[in-house]
Amino acid sequence: MRARAAALLVSTAGTAAVAGCDRPIYLSFDTGHMGIAEAVVAVLDRHEVPATFFLAAEPTQTGGHSLDEHWMPFWRRLAQQGRHDFGSHTWEHAIWERDLPNGAMRFRLQAGVQAPRWATWDGAGYCTDLQRVADRFRAHTGQPLAPVFRAPWGLTSPRLLHQAAGCGWTHVPWTRALGDDWASSRATNAELLRQAIERMKPGDIVLAHLGIWSRQPPLLPEALEPLIRGLKARGFCFAALRDHPQYRTVLRR
Repeated sequence: MRARAAALLVSTAGTAAVAGCDRPIYLSFDTGHMGIAEAVVAVLDRHEVPATFFLAAEPTQTGGHSLDEHWMPFWRRLAQQGRHDFGSHTWEHAIWERDLPNGAMRFRLQAGVQAPRWATWDGAGYCTDLQRVADRFRAHTGQPLAPVFRAPWGLTSPRLLHQAAGCGWTHVPWTRALGDDWASSRATNAELLRQAIERMKPGDIVLAHLGIWSRQPPLLPEALEPLIRGLKARGFCFAALRDHPQYRTVLRR
């Protein structure tokens, strides 16, 4: 099942009001090159906006990856704030390509500037890759990772979702993408910002990234503050994924 189909179900389920927030928006960020991570978090802190971060070991501008020792203080600080939620984006940024007749699945392992590699995993292999993120997050922060994940590129299949659920993981797609990973020729930053503010709907789970290698000039972090202000002006508020009607049971258990 592609993420877009699943996302339509999420949008409908996410509109129920949460405490003090009757038109909720749920911001989420997948890891990227991390060059904008501190600036993004500074904006979230300034406006006291919660977000969900889906973590993978992606190559960074510092020459390592987004879950290495360099980023340990960053993740620890965010976890200690208690405002944000954290899920797995698979350690290898494993992009599902197809199910195989023998019950296994084919993945492309690629993120950012990495050259692609391929892997064939059964359900246990995929669960191991999801859990590897959780283990590193606990080592960095002393806190458990929530049992939620986002498949890279949002690509899944019924088999993948079933296998992940069997080892305790719930998939979280998105309903609206900011487009920070779109080709610059597709839309300008001003157009993306305007479209995001105009088209957002209550219950939307919004996808963005902590650094995209290819888009120039980058959409974030410059567009994040006007996005937050613009959505608040339209009567929206920002809620944590733990308050989403579809995921609160999973995130609060």
